[in-house]
Amino acid sequence: MVGFVGSLSKGLGPGRRGIQTKMSASPVVLCPGQGAQSVGMGKAWKEKSKAAQKIFDRADAVLGDRLGSKLSDIIMNGPKSALDRTDVAQPAIFVTSIASWEGMKELELVAPGNPATAAGLSLGEYTALTVGGAVEFEAALELVALRGLAMQEASEAVDSTMCALVGADEEKATSCIEYALERCKGQVLVAANFNAPGQVVLSGSSEACNMAATYAADELKLRAVMLDVAGAFHSPLMAPAAARLGDALAGTSIEAPACPVLANVTGLPHEADPESIRNRLIEQLTNPTRWSDCMSYYKSNPDVTGEGDWIELAPGKTLTGIMKKCDRRRKVIGFDSPPE
Repeated sequence: MVGFVGSLSKGLGPGRRGIQTKMSASPVVLCPGQGAQSVGMGKAWKEKSKAAQKIFDRADAVLGDRLGSKLSDIIMNGPKSALDRTDVAQPAIFVTSIASWEGMKELELVAPGNPATAAGLSLGEYTALTVGGAVEFEAALELVALRGLAMQEASEAVDSTMCALVGADEEKATSCIEYALERCKGQVLVAANFNAPGQVVLSGSSEACNMAATYAADELKLRAVMLDVAGAFHSPLMAPAAARLGDALAGTSIEAPACPVLANVTGLPHEADPESIRNRLIEQLTNPTRWSDCMSYYKSNPDVTGEGDWIELAPGKTLTGIMKKCDRRRKVIGFDSPPE
């Protein structure tokens, strides 16, 4: 959820500075999560690609005015306060990511067919499953919209937050959690995101989270950053949202992915069994996302990633930045907007 922080083959001619704009091999597709949103995201794709425009139109047809306005209007015009709400940000990012993917295919910026593999951070896992052919766009959008709403409402029900510990490993994060919970009886605090080596995000009750941050900074000399989020994502406090998501997933058609798609909670490819995919998505709401493990899996399994380039879908460049900590030698090409 929280993202705190290869050359292309010859084809259509020069695009961005120093790269070509058409890939000869199937790419590794990385899909961003919540926090990547910004007002106006996807506008360049919408203007340059009819396929991207169609995705925004299809999203508006599905969601109507249930978010207060058409989703595309909020994405393009804001206000930021509306776009940043979890119930809006999640479908907005999902739609923008899929629009950029469809735009890339229409403009022949990627090799035809399925990607070599796909992975997404938290919310981005739904994008990855859609790109990988496991879920139809409209069905995935309904899931993402419900997920965002359920998480927003679960967040509003209890005083909770998240905190990034920069320079921490799992052992140090556990030390901070134990210190805080000994002093905040009956509260919740867990490690929620293992984004990259040296970056762990804690999630839980606000008092416990703040106490852990103080201990981390004062005693362990770590950099502790309180995050601007609605609540304690990927923690037991999201159990009500997980229950609602489970009901929705039970009624959603899911197929075996056409390419390996990584699961956040295991750091390994999803199984082909649709029920297993549903279970991993439910577990994701109350368990830590292990993006660092996902990238370690890719690094150890070049037969899965293949010879293609690694790309990050719109919006933003969050995962490109995180990759510098996971595997500094790995180049990721961002497609926040189409090549010029």
